[in-house]
Amino acid sequence: MATLPSSDLDASSAPAAASELAELAVIVRSGVIESRHFGWLVALDADGTVVADLGRGSTQVLPRSTTKPLQALACLLAGADLSGEELAIAAGSHTGEDAHVDAVRRILGRAGLDESALGCPVDWPEDEPTRERLIRDGETRSRVRMNCSGKHAAMLLACAANGWDTATYLDPEHPLQQLVRQTVERVAGTAVEYTAIDGCGAPLFSTTVEGLARSFRALVTAPEGTPERLVADAMRAHPFFVGGDNHANSDTMTRVPGVLAKGGAEGVIGMAAATGQAVAMKIVDGNPRATTLLALEVLGALGVDVAAAGSLVDLPVLGGGVPVGEIAAGADVTAWIAARGDVQ
Repeated sequence: MATLPSSDLDASSAPAAASELAELAVIVRSGVIESRHFGWLVALDADGTVVADLGRGSTQVLPRSTTKPLQALACLLAGADLSGEELAIAAGSHTGEDAHVDAVRRILGRAGLDESALGCPVDWPEDEPTRERLIRDGETRSRVRMNCSGKHAAMLLACAANGWDTATYLDPEHPLQQLVRQTVERVAGTAVEYTAIDGCGAPLFSTTVEGLARSFRALVTAPEGTPERLVADAMRAHPFFVGGDNHANSDTMTRVPGVLAKGGAEGVIGMAAATGQAVAMKIVDGNPRATTLLALEVLGALGVDVAAAGSLVDLPVLGGGVPVGEIAAGADVTAWIAARGDVQ
């Protein structure tokens, strides 16, 4: 298993094959294509068959927060007492609202710990009204408001359940992180090639784009009551705790029943329907603005009813405050969707 220190992240060592890219999205302004987003996208049909491999789905990527459902699964497997809202926030990237903080504190309390045990950085909440209120009240950045604090609290609870050291829970060699790695490999069906450090300080294990799609499909199609299904069911039943108000992941799961959605930094997303269709992608320039749109359009082409997605797939480009263009599927995605329509 290779480890990539920041000083070694150059073209020869990066876990990406830039020679095999698909045009996934375009930004059109006043009839002119202003920007293009390239990357890799894999879609699976309900039975798990690969029906789209745009670019190269075997490319190893750093999945960022898209892997949180698998990290939450590892915590469950380790014996962490998580369910409902608390399991959803363990698998989510919350926006730091008060209800989110309350859930994180409940998890820490059961572990016999307080916020000082969290290894994530201090941060302002992503929710703008909450952030403005805290500033007016003279409060400062805190670890519990950071969007990954739910995941970190769940990891600490898993450690407490096993008597594992909580001070070193972010060490890649820690028993919990080794279980996370094994869980990622098992569910994704592919070996981890790279270990990195995520923005929140937790170990980050690479997987393939196809592996991400298979992971999301595995969560929604697992038998009811299994740890995998418990994670998917908690996220779908409590989407607010996966993100927050006006959060794309939360809105997707609220508007399109049965769909599991989790995006991550640097243009990564995984999405799966209750019927087993799944999609995952990585935008190589790291911009996530088209990922939810693309994932929903691909699921729609696979027969999933996404009509209720509404504004999640209608992304206008503004000029002077009025629509003058759109964010749309790129040439390779458009061609694949058209071919699906021709076949059907």
